[in-house]
Amino acid sequence: MNAMNIEQARFNMIEQQIRPWDVLDDQILDTLSGTPREDFVPEQYRALAFSDISVPLAHDQAMMPPKLEGKLLQSLTIRSTDSILEIGTGSGYLTACLAKLGGNVHSVDLYDDFIEQARTRLEQHGIKNATFEQGDAAAGWKSDTGFDVIAVTGSLPVLHHGYRRLLNRGGRLFVIAGKPPVMQAMLITRVGDPEWNQESLFETSIPALVNAPEPEEFKF
Repeated sequence: MNAMNIEQARFNMIEQQIRPWDVLDDQILDTLSGTPREDFVPEQYRALAFSDISVPLAHDQAMMPPKLEGKLLQSLTIRSTDSILEIGTGSGYLTACLAKLGGNVHSVDLYDDFIEQARTRLEQHGIKNATFEQGDAAAGWKSDTGFDVIAVTGSLPVLHHGYRRLLNRGGRLFVIAGKPPVMQAMLITRVGDPEWNQESLFETSIPALVNAPEPEEFKF
């Protein structure tokens, strides 16, 4: 695509996919529009960067569709001072959006190549408030500090408590839980110690995090 077609496709993504999903916060829309999604998709799928699909990545992973990324970002009501934990770096596009909205982002992924590619892409776009770490965070994550925002970019067949304990008071966790074909996107807010509110946001379906715990089988 030439530059004019890219900008038209970006405009259409915002107006025809993201806005109709009730993502109306101007700061979120500006962030999505101002972060060049085409630079974060694999080269062979560059023409699909703005399509309403989950763009394939290596290791049988995929980017969230743009409208779901918008919903995630809007749901978390990110402030410029927030410390953010991202579970699942993937392409680094959502990492870049989180970093533009928040104070700092720590992004974790199982795959080293995802981390290196994302680090390079963010550096190329002058984003300096993100750090990366390789590790398996499917069942939770160990950290000496809490976070104001946690974004889980793959689904969980079982909604466990491995992330919500990392929330600071007032912190928000976005997670999608359940099994296909229908899963629940949820916002969990820490309101006390220990006390959390859980809100169902909408139904969707995305692949599970690699190694995510499965429900225990019922036995007679």
